[in-house]
Amino acid sequence: MKKLFLAFAVIFSVIINAQTAKEIIDKNIELSGGLTNWKLLNSVVLYGKVTLGVNDEYPIKIFQQRPNLTKTVITINKKETAIEGFDGKKGYAMNYATNKVQEYPNYVPESFDNDFIDWESKGFEAKYLGKEKIGEIYCHKVELTKNVNKTLYYFDTKTYMLLKEIKKDETLVYADYKQIGSLMMPYRIESSSPKRDSDYVMIINKIETNKVFPANTFKF
Repeated sequence: MKKLFLAFAVIFSVIINAQTAKEIIDKNIELSGGLTNWKLLNSVVLYGKVTLGVNDEYPIKIFQQRPNLTKTVITINKKETAIEGFDGKKGYAMNYATNKVQEYPNYVPESFDNDFIDWESKGFEAKYLGKEKIGEIYCHKVELTKNVNKTLYYFDTKTYMLLKEIKKDETLVYADYKQIGSLMMPYRIESSSPKRDSDYVMIINKIETNKVFPANTFKF
């Protein structure tokens, strides 16, 4: 009887965790604009500035379009330079040794949507890990797992906005959320990695959504 009770307790705990994680993710999607509005988002352009290292600051533009097209452009000495992207078939990134953009055959493009849009149908498992304080803000901590890949998400317990994301090779911190149409988006993104070789802080000053891009936008 005791073993049966323990087994039931474990199963019940898993169900509660799954439900709680799902509720938190659903709340984030709802309060950041709603699932329908996120799915109606087909393209986005981010304008701002990015700081690399201590004080290397550059104007930046990021173009993104469903399902996974992307191009990042920075301005150096008043000249725009594409430094990374995916044109739908091939991935490209700047080789800083040669100071030229080159093709990367194994480039893996990121999905236009974040992982917790339709996370269940994508094959993820969600687990609620309790509350944790990020700075002065209490957050719900949720883990998404797919195969061996795990990502931790920290959602503000009051607003349910995503404040922090920890991947295997990168930690992202989101802040300064503003409303763009029906959607809430962060205007400050900070990235750090264990090697500290690609850290950056991006301050966004303008976001445009659902623009129709010229055919050559994602060409390199």
